[in-house]
Amino acid sequence: MLFYDVKTVEETKEIIKNMVQPIKEVVTLSLQDAFGYILAEDIVSKENVPAFARSTVDGYAVYAKDTYGSSESMPSFLTVTYEIKMGEEVKMRLGGGEAMSIPTGGMIPPGCDSIIMIEHCEDMDGLLNTYKQVAPGENIISVGEDVKEGEILLKKGTKLRSQELGILGAIGITFVSVYRKVKVGYLSSGDEIMPYDTENLQIGQVRDINQLTIATLTKEWGAEIINGGIVADDYESFYTKAKEMYNEVDLLVMSGGSSVGAKDFTTEVIQALGEPGILVNGVSIKPGKPTIFGMAYHKPVLGLPGHPASAVIIYTLFGEQIIIQLNGSKEKERPKTVEAHISQNIPSSPGRSDYIRVRLEKKENQWWAYPVLGKSGLISTLVQSDGMVEIPSKKEGISKGEVVSVYLFR
Repeated sequence: MLFYDVKTVEETKEIIKNMVQPIKEVVTLSLQDAFGYILAEDIVSKENVPAFARSTVDGYAVYAKDTYGSSESMPSFLTVTYEIKMGEEVKMRLGGGEAMSIPTGGMIPPGCDSIIMIEHCEDMDGLLNTYKQVAPGENIISVGEDVKEGEILLKKGTKLRSQELGILGAIGITFVSVYRKVKVGYLSSGDEIMPYDTENLQIGQVRDINQLTIATLTKEWGAEIINGGIVADDYESFYTKAKEMYNEVDLLVMSGGSSVGAKDFTTEVIQALGEPGILVNGVSIKPGKPTIFGMAYHKPVLGLPGHPASAVIIYTLFGEQIIIQLNGSKEKERPKTVEAHISQNIPSSPGRSDYIRVRLEKKENQWWAYPVLGKSGLISTLVQSDGMVEIPSKKEGISKGEVVSVYLFR
């Protein structure tokens, strides 16, 4: 074995990037069953969301100009003419000097250009006192502000999370075309390896915990796992089982048997499965140097070190990348949290914890978090976000360039 002719982590990732192609098989699923799958087509919206202008707060529909100059000491006075109900189509036009009570989500009446929050006014038996002026468009979501008819809402390769499923439901889509889930086959080797549920071990035996860790990571990344069990350090047994699993899966992962030694058959088995065979025969990383990557015709094969810690590290580094490329996803591997510099000043009111949605961008080897701003009712801001930043209740905001912890959406 040529473990001294190793590749760097970057070189290995580049080889995987160039060699692993997405699976093409497409299935149609209901939204209820599509969580975690990858879109196989662009989704174009056939309608506006919202389909009608609506209020973002409980309050009163008014003309903004009728509130100009309003203050606690000198309020403006408007006549309350109607109470708008949820789900009601409002046809009555708002007149000058008039107001209509409206709930959050209620339809904006014709003529109205703003909503004054209930906290900033007082209804005195049909006479509305306004204690704050509002601007045109304030507290209103316009027609199509969330989603516009005819726009590409989600692109092929998008992973369907809860927010994507929600926005698809908002435009009336009930079924989507997605790539089927990647199938990963896992095989352990070693005469000393015993099933993890073995109660009593003999001296020299160890439990196969890699089966658990590799299976869990595989499921976390949205793929299916097929456990091939444990095979002895015997070439014929190893090859026969590997070939059987190779025919069933999209990625074959083997743990153990990749360290230098007399009983090492991993490289021979990978070579025998098909061309081009071994592409990486060792990686310059600690732990995990005895890592093997190859291609058997169109299918990737990954040989992990037998040591559990090394196996997890290597599978996290390369296994997720392979699965992402196989399932056609446009996402990149990311940790669950990341430290990033905030791109702008974000004010916050003391006594309230704020969660700011952000998208991440890497510049000069540093992560930057760009706030995805928008009204709280817009689900599209979640779709555009990679994660969120908390502004604790004791802080009055965060300053541009400050390092923040981003909780990543998965």
